[in-house]
Amino acid sequence: MITIQDIQAAHQRILPHINHTPVVTSSRLNHWLGHEIHFKVECLQKVGAFKARGGCNAVQVLREQQPNIRQVVANSSGNHGQAVAWAASLFGLPAAVYMPTFASQVKAQAIRDYGAEVVALSTRQAVDQAVADAAQADGVHWIPPFNDWSVIAGQGTAMYEALQQIDQPLDAVFAPCGGGGLISGTLVATRHAQARAQVFAVEPKAGDDAMRSYLSGQIQHLDDAPKTLADGAMTLSVGEKTFAHIQQLDGFFAVEESPMAYWTQWLQHLLKLHVEPTSAMVMDGVCQWLRGRPSKPSQKIMVVLSGGNIDAKTMQKIWQTDHLVQTPRVDLGWP
Repeated sequence: MITIQDIQAAHQRILPHINHTPVVTSSRLNHWLGHEIHFKVECLQKVGAFKARGGCNAVQVLREQQPNIRQVVANSSGNHGQAVAWAASLFGLPAAVYMPTFASQVKAQAIRDYGAEVVALSTRQAVDQAVADAAQADGVHWIPPFNDWSVIAGQGTAMYEALQQIDQPLDAVFAPCGGGGLISGTLVATRHAQARAQVFAVEPKAGDDAMRSYLSGQIQHLDDAPKTLADGAMTLSVGEKTFAHIQQLDGFFAVEESPMAYWTQWLQHLLKLHVEPTSAMVMDGVCQWLRGRPSKPSQKIMVVLSGGNIDAKTMQKIWQTDHLVQTPRVDLGWP
């Protein structure tokens, strides 16, 4: 597992290049839920997602350790690809990003805008094989989206920062889980700064491989990319490095598609922020946990809003139903 020293070193390394994102809260939401929710707003991060942290750290570590580096490559459904493309351009390295054809087109275009080549393939399996093949060439180095020590340490800087920005003890910390890089770094940062706080991961029910891995004690694999609004969590499995951290979590929650759309609408409305479904789904996990807790005393919770990149097609799906007619509450049920 990574250590807090790895996260601290990553934070110092990337600090000149990233945004120091705020922690915000909504008094109206807190009133409705009866609990105190704080949000680390990584949708305001470079490239619009926390992934900038891991990408920036990994590129710098590679430049320090690999003097012969001539290109970086990545496989991604979007945000990690943007992060690697941005970080590579920042440090003068060519980059190529391998993506499935069903990935968000706004994310694919952003990768091109950062100067990287986009290689689109029909399946996640084809993408993963192609990037592994590309990395066999001399001077070409692969930056995986989550199963990499430098990436995990970089992602952990989001919670490392957040816990310095809040001057009170927390009861719980929540973050989304795709491949597990963010939740792994979040776990280590939280255990260091607030050992009493519980740490939970949330993922889409349609792609619950990480939750099943957590419950079974063995890495579970999906046969194909899940169909979900949470395009930042469409990984086929967690990695060996992230799984070592995931096993130490205090719990895991899976979320259906309807509450995902519901919370995307409500967080955008209440916080006045452009929030991805992958981020917003975490609030359903929070409510699932709170339903098993007493209403008093009020629980203090930190949520990582991991990103804010949504294409038009996904936005249309999110707003097919007007969820703003139903006020948030902890015991809100779903069919």
